[in-house]
Amino acid sequence: MSCRYAAEGMSGAYLKIFKENDMKWLAIVVTLLVFTSLLVARAARAGELPEVGKPAPDFNLTDQNGKRHTLKDYRGKWLVLYFYPKDDTPGCTEEACAFRDDLEQITSLGAEVVGVSVDDSSSHAEFAKKYHLPFPLLSDPTTETTERYGALMNLMVIKVARRYTFLITPQGDIGKVYLSVETSRHSQQIIDDLKKLVAGKEL
Repeated sequence: MSCRYAAEGMSGAYLKIFKENDMKWLAIVVTLLVFTSLLVARAARAGELPEVGKPAPDFNLTDQNGKRHTLKDYRGKWLVLYFYPKDDTPGCTEEACAFRDDLEQITSLGAEVVGVSVDDSSSHAEFAKKYHLPFPLLSDPTTETTERYGALMNLMVIKVARRYTFLITPQGDIGKVYLSVETSRHSQQIIDDLKKLVAGKEL
């Protein structure tokens, strides 16, 4: 066999190997894309949102001081139940501190503020102590309550709460749902809505 034919044969073999490798990489990329799509779809389906006007899902969770809280504890008052992703992160800190600073106005309107995340009680205790947060931060390590409110983001390897807030009526029904929360002004948004509700106006 001449050197030219030998070289051509080798080139053809290498080309075949490269094509086979390309197909393998393509298969891997497609598999990853499908897996990612399934993850996103699963995260999006993690629990249905409670409907406005319907009874709010019950909860039975402990706060940063080990005290247990249930929905019925807040009957007769408006309840600002806000879910947040993680203690002591920039957005969550800004949101919590705004509620802290506006708490007097909120309570004067007959409402209580309660935060919920999947962090444990010790993490909540450190967060509350660091920023002098005077309201309960409930721990939901099993994620059951967070999922019941349709606020769970399930990414398989990690589960966190979405930044959702539920304004619950004194009768225990969902009054309003906030899905697009701007942390710097959310507390004022709650105050404005409470003023309308207390005055008997519709939102």
